[in-house]
Amino acid sequence: MINKIQVLAPDEAQKIAAGEVIDRPASLVREFMDNAIDSGGVNIDVLIEKGGVSCVEVSDDGSGMSRDDLAICWLTHATSKIRSLADLERLSTLGFRGEALAAAAAVARLEIVTSRDGREAWRISAGPGGAGKDAAGRCIPEPARRTQGSSVRARDLFDTVPARKRFLKREGSEGALCLQTFIDKALPFPDINFRFLQDGKLKLFLPAATFKERFTAAALDNSGGGNVSIGGASFIHEIAASGKGFSVKIIIGGPELYRNDRRKQYIFANGRRINDFSLLQALEYGSQGCFPNGLHPVGAIFLEVDPAKADFNIHPAKREARFADSSAIHHTITGALRSFFRHILLGGQGAAGPQYDAPESGVWKQSEVGLPLQFDYSSNCKTRTYAGTGAADALDRILSGSYDFAPLPGRGEAKVEAETASSYDGTKTSNSKLRYVGRIFNLFILVEDDERLYVIDQHAAHERILYERFLAEPIVKQELLVPITFFTESVGDDDFLASRKQELGRLGIEIEGGQGVWRIEALPALWRLSDGETVNEIMKLRAAGENIAERWANTLACHAAVRDGDYLDGETALALAERALALPIQRCPHGRPILTEIRQRDILKAVQRSS
Repeated sequence: MINKIQVLAPDEAQKIAAGEVIDRPASLVREFMDNAIDSGGVNIDVLIEKGGVSCVEVSDDGSGMSRDDLAICWLTHATSKIRSLADLERLSTLGFRGEALAAAAAVARLEIVTSRDGREAWRISAGPGGAGKDAAGRCIPEPARRTQGSSVRARDLFDTVPARKRFLKREGSEGALCLQTFIDKALPFPDINFRFLQDGKLKLFLPAATFKERFTAAALDNSGGGNVSIGGASFIHEIAASGKGFSVKIIIGGPELYRNDRRKQYIFANGRRINDFSLLQALEYGSQGCFPNGLHPVGAIFLEVDPAKADFNIHPAKREARFADSSAIHHTITGALRSFFRHILLGGQGAAGPQYDAPESGVWKQSEVGLPLQFDYSSNCKTRTYAGTGAADALDRILSGSYDFAPLPGRGEAKVEAETASSYDGTKTSNSKLRYVGRIFNLFILVEDDERLYVIDQHAAHERILYERFLAEPIVKQELLVPITFFTESVGDDDFLASRKQELGRLGIEIEGGQGVWRIEALPALWRLSDGETVNEIMKLRAAGENIAERWANTLACHAAVRDGDYLDGETALALAERALALPIQRCPHGRPILTEIRQRDILKAVQRSS
């Protein structure tokens, strides 16, 4: 009988294993740049040809290698970074496993030239067609010439592994991936000069700079998908915060800078770009309320964590990491961003005083975090119409959110309402200088003072007023005559409802049950959604984490606020406008501005009048 299981030949096994580390030219760029940065180089050049398939070369002016080190550096697990497993607990380098050069030599023609002092230099060639080896399997270095540092060049990638080469993209696409990898490596090291050359042409030069300048130069472009190019660095901010065993720098674009996707969001931990959903979530959560639905901030998180509290050895390409206290990191980032955005939205003053001090360096440094800010959670709002019951009664009811809804009026009713609104003379028994002008497009309230005309989005303004009220005051609940029974889909859903039952009660939601069957026995007095929509909105709170109160206030405000087309009489509209102009943050919980203003002098200029 012939045995089915065979031990692979060493050469074949090495080629297969190399695919875990080197799967395309961008992987060569990543691994070679890691070694160049670890060497202490301050000038690093990356050169690619034909998308990196023909050639990838990385040169540095770092510490270089001796002749003996060069002879074995390309062997599997040859490394200067660690000596034992215990060293992983205090790892401070980008590379450490000794796989990069060995993997490159298995699938490409590898050449390394190095010098420790610029006086004596050595060269080896490894991989297919490489130079001779001694009895121990080491390459025999040859004399060479170069300044201090190292150059590592890989040619003809996957020529000996045609199965892998067939799955590479076109040269342009592979080159773009190489450039993105170059940017990923350059972003967390702004004190190093980087150059990227493609087919003999300088593609990108990044001189030593600050984190903010490096992010602006490397990550922002005109590639579309949003508003990432306006103003450049003027809308980029740098925030510094810290916690026990870690510190963080946050580069974030202001509300003026946004994208339709998350492609300009970067997470780095100890100099490595990683994929970490929790930290990306912290970036989004901390800035929500400043960006309208569907839009995302641009920015980067640069986390420096005690090596003993992080594990980077869980992914072949080191794209993932595990942290001992990820919740503390998440909370610090979210809190720092929320406080910072509240600071700039309030024009430099928060409800509890300034949260950040901006020194001459331009870095906003943490003094205190945790100030609550608004959050943005999408909800499907249906159009409803307010049936007015008199100005005096409506004024109180509209600002509290407790009013009735009726079907859209017919044409005759709408005409009467419009006439009533236009007949309002704008007088009001208060010290306000605002005068009610009218409404346009069944959505915007127009008010004026002596110098400005304000155009106010009635839904966004009312939504913000209600949101602030729901956070500041207890939510009034109302018992249901017929409880809503529903079934959960997982044990995780049950755990959420059981563990947050008391907190849900403070939000006006009384629930009972367990083991997959639950009953909603009370809801906020203003709640008007169907049973199915109600259950859906409550279960969405599971994703809110520690921000459950803000999430629920957002949901309540969205469903209770007046809608497009809702009729407001003049007195009620003026009261709403006054409240809107008095808000400390004049953005709705979704991040949209609630008003715009037109100055009298701008109108006069537009019609070419002097007065």
